[in-house]
Amino acid sequence: MLMRTIDAQMIKKMFLGGAKNLESKKEWINELNVFPVPDGDTGTNMTMTITAAASEVSALADVNMETLAKCISSGSLRGARGNSGVILSQLLRGFTKGIRDHEKLDVVDLANAMDKAVKTAYKAVMKPKEGTILTVAKGAADKAADLASTVEDVEEFCRLVIEEAEEVLAQTPEMLPVLKEAGVVDSGGQGLVEVLKGAYDALLGKEVDYSFDTNAKKAAPVKISEQTQAEIKFGYCTEFIIMLDKPYDQQKEHEFKAFLESIGDSIVVVSDDEVVKVHVHTNDPGLAIQRALTYGALSNMKIDNMRLEHEEKLIKDASRIAAEEKAEEKKSEEPRKEMGFISVSVGKGVGQIFKDLGVDYLIEGGQTMNPSTEDMLEAIDKVNADNIFILPNNKNIILAANQASYLTEDKKIIVVPTKTVPQGITAMINYIPEETPKENELRMAEEIKNVKTGQVTYAVRDTKIDDKEIHEGDIMGIGDAGILAVGKDIAGTTKAMMAELVDEDSEIIGIYYGEDISEEDAQKLGDELAALYPNTEVEVHEGDQPIYYYVISVE
Repeated sequence: MLMRTIDAQMIKKMFLGGAKNLESKKEWINELNVFPVPDGDTGTNMTMTITAAASEVSALADVNMETLAKCISSGSLRGARGNSGVILSQLLRGFTKGIRDHEKLDVVDLANAMDKAVKTAYKAVMKPKEGTILTVAKGAADKAADLASTVEDVEEFCRLVIEEAEEVLAQTPEMLPVLKEAGVVDSGGQGLVEVLKGAYDALLGKEVDYSFDTNAKKAAPVKISEQTQAEIKFGYCTEFIIMLDKPYDQQKEHEFKAFLESIGDSIVVVSDDEVVKVHVHTNDPGLAIQRALTYGALSNMKIDNMRLEHEEKLIKDASRIAAEEKAEEKKSEEPRKEMGFISVSVGKGVGQIFKDLGVDYLIEGGQTMNPSTEDMLEAIDKVNADNIFILPNNKNIILAANQASYLTEDKKIIVVPTKTVPQGITAMINYIPEETPKENELRMAEEIKNVKTGQVTYAVRDTKIDDKEIHEGDIMGIGDAGILAVGKDIAGTTKAMMAELVDEDSEIIGIYYGEDISEEDAQKLGDELAALYPNTEVEVHEGDQPIYYYVISVE
């Protein structure tokens, strides 16, 4: 039967269906990312963006086009994460502008709304790049405009629009060489297609679980003891050395390891001809000790109650958080200052550096989890200043910061487009309190151009990029414009990366070492780089960042 129009109830179902389908394909979309780094990826960012709106839509009691449009637009704008999430939120914002004044929608209305969606999204991006989610959205909108004059059935219209979106998506590798080299289509474009497909399934009446957690951000408090029990399965960290005086061959070692696996986890057994070093997490250290005694005498015995230590840590953390909240309340009661600072940070070492430089509020996030526009807005609310500088410190967070600026009315927000932590640190170093916000903005923006950044991490999948074959587990040195070095060990890859970053004009090298790197290894690397580049000053800082072994600046 011909379907000429759809109402708000159907749009609600289609939106939730699109959100559910995107959520189900999240990990697959993540795998399409060109850079094989363990970051907050496209599928995750787009899913968290749309589910923020879906939660509000699910809770909507009075469904009409106006209330629905408001929920979709507001929820996605505030929940937007990463560039792909922000662009998706802008597409939804534009689309809802086109539908909010209608009771029912025909194909002409839908085509006009899609056109508004694309124009809104393109306007939000400073330098739109073809071969991305924007290209797929534009292709779908152009097809919708063509169909509006010849097709009346909404179902046929939607099907043909999605077919066009898929065709445009398939062409994205021809538009972006980096996609072609990696052998993938654009991940953001794929995410958009999955939203459209899910919406179409809902239109056809396919069985879909439309429920979303409306209390996702309101988790009930958990008692410390309950949380501890849930997080720690085996409570005692048990370590000792066996001084061998009984036969202990490979078969015995295999049997011993199998026994330890039956009573615990986190097992390490290292042996030579005379001693065996043992580490195990277990609920009964006595069993491990009894078995070990069958092979020889024990020494260097150490048993720690991890549940007790964890509980003490939680109490300390709770006290620290309470103290920080109290300090924030006190700050909010003080007279508003002229300039304040918000920085995205990751790792306690990096965070402390930003605090020492005068940052008022840190947003934990960065590479591993891109903060949302809502996170930015909450930070803005807590900084008592007329002019607030935001340092995103990640190119994938700049759009969310800009969106927060757009949504803020009572304070002037200045987004300094820092793409890396070293750029953020340089921006803060160049802040001059006596100068105006505009003068500081111009200086910071100019100075960060002099910072080159290298980041060392591991590959999470096989790929080919920048003419480099990369395999899962390889160590990568990543520069501002691409991958500079690939190797099997951290130090060697880091030095190969630095050979690409340092030139005759370089004066300062700043090393920020991550949580998986010891201070001794970081200092050793610093000494080696100082010897390799004697005309530079090398500084070593504890960054404590996850995922990235080293973040290094060159100025």
